Amino acid sequence: MKNSRKIAEQGFTLLEMLVVLGIIAMLAGLVGPQVMNQLGGAKSKTAKVQIEELSAALDMYSMEVGKYPTTEQGLQALIEKPDDAKRWNGPYLRKNKIPQDPWVTDYQYASPGQKGKFDLYSYGADGKEGGEGEDQDLASWN
Repeated sequence: MKNSRKIAEQGFTLLEMLVVLGIIAMLAGLVGPQVMNQLGGAKSKTAKVQIEELSAALDMYSMEVGKYPTTEQGLQALIEKPDDAKRWNGPYLRKNKIPQDPWVTDYQYASPGQKGKFDLYSYGADGKEGGEGEDQDLASWN
């Protein structure tokens, strides 16, 4: 009889389990939104870094070819030689692939640009012009 009492006392009661689950749920409710905000911020920072790297590659292209790729040639000119680029010495990116923004959308490119020699930007999480927070546009001229 002593052995059966020891075995019964070693487990958790239903009430103890519910209290622990309640505490975990409260912590998840408090910490979860903060984690999601940090994840969103990381995507924005990644997009900014990618835009800077693509801008540097475009500058290198311009130094060697004498002009930036046209809007029609696009960013593809950084990895494939355009027909009219005589002094092309690419590819200008480490990988032979144009990266997409962290929201898996192509970067927008225009040359000549309205804000500079070229415009390179991402529309953010919503994929639309404008927005705040995660939906904010990220651009080479910011």
